[in-house]
Amino acid sequence: MHTPRSHSRPPGSRRAGAALLALLSLAQLMVILDVSAVNVALPDMAKDLNLSGGQLGWTITSYSLVFGSLLLLGGRAADLLGRRRMFLAGLGVFTASSLASALSAGAGAFFAARAGQGLGAAMLSPAALSIITTTFQGPQRTKALGVWGAVGGAGAAIGVLLGGMLTELIDWRAIFFINLPVSAGVLIAARRAIAPDREPPRWSGLDLRGALLATASLAAVVYALSQSGDAGWTSAQTLVLGLGGLTGLALFGALETRTRTPLLNVSRLGVDGSYVPDVLPGMVIAGLGLGIALVGVALSVLTGAPAEEAGMLSGLNTTGHEVGGSIGIAVLVSVATGSAAASPTALAGGIGDAFLVASIIATVGGIVGPLLLPTTRTFLPKLKAAPPVSVH
Repeated sequence: MHTPRSHSRPPGSRRAGAALLALLSLAQLMVILDVSAVNVALPDMAKDLNLSGGQLGWTITSYSLVFGSLLLLGGRAADLLGRRRMFLAGLGVFTASSLASALSAGAGAFFAARAGQGLGAAMLSPAALSIITTTFQGPQRTKALGVWGAVGGAGAAIGVLLGGMLTELIDWRAIFFINLPVSAGVLIAARRAIAPDREPPRWSGLDLRGALLATASLAAVVYALSQSGDAGWTSAQTLVLGLGGLTGLALFGALETRTRTPLLNVSRLGVDGSYVPDVLPGMVIAGLGLGIALVGVALSVLTGAPAEEAGMLSGLNTTGHEVGGSIGIAVLVSVATGSAAASPTALAGGIGDAFLVASIIATVGGIVGPLLLPTTRTFLPKLKAAPPVSVH
């Protein structure tokens, strides 16, 4: 079995490793700051760029939409084209777009420059994290990922403070101008600190079909969510784009399992896998989502119900949970064992099929739920008027 070689070599010393981590974290901090820092400067931007109320959201959306929808492609490109190459190229695109943002004289140019920043960030961010995971090993990797997570968590708060200070003391354009010297320093240091890519770029293995489908689908979902406040959660725009994006993502997942070099390698859990690293993370996420869904359904069913019908509706809610769970277990067990022979390999494949069926059912529920559950406009007044629950 061929094992791909790492594109980065372990740091020669703890000091070199700490310097590399600081460098990559600084680049990631720039990416995060340019989201929250802009929020503080919106009034000044609107005045200088003649932005209308409906255009204000695009100062954020034009960045986050491109950034979020291209992350999968950026991550896969880092694997195939080289992590160091992608990091440096993304840093260059981000820096040039920051300069264009600072020099923008109108809304169109500014939004285009912000989209360019999102493109650079989508190239830079996954490459930087990939360099961390391939450079640091064992406890050092754990610490490095902890620092990376802390940067992400603190970046939003730092961005608000920095954006406010720069806007108040200088001008909103300073939010983007400040990226230039920081990027220059990171670029100079990165060329020395990050080991060169050992392999030539592999353009032929880049799944452009999957990238196009994933990018378009994610863009549709992000756009639908970002514009739902103005268009409405039940508007045709939100529903069509949201459901279309989710359908596209489901199709993307199906196509990736049949692609020779997929953009996202959906590899099923093998027979030699273990529960804690391979199964538990997904189960925790699924349990969190299930808990939120159950609370939401219970509130929707019981809020505003007449007192004489509370018991009936409570029984109905619990019946759906228990009976649905029993039916679901029966169906999924049948799927898991239906094609499984005595061999562990066949059983592992059957369990994978059961999880796939469960994900399809959950996706259908996520699509149908917003159509059947009460809207915010009708639900919140009932929730506010609902009598407090007494505990005996």
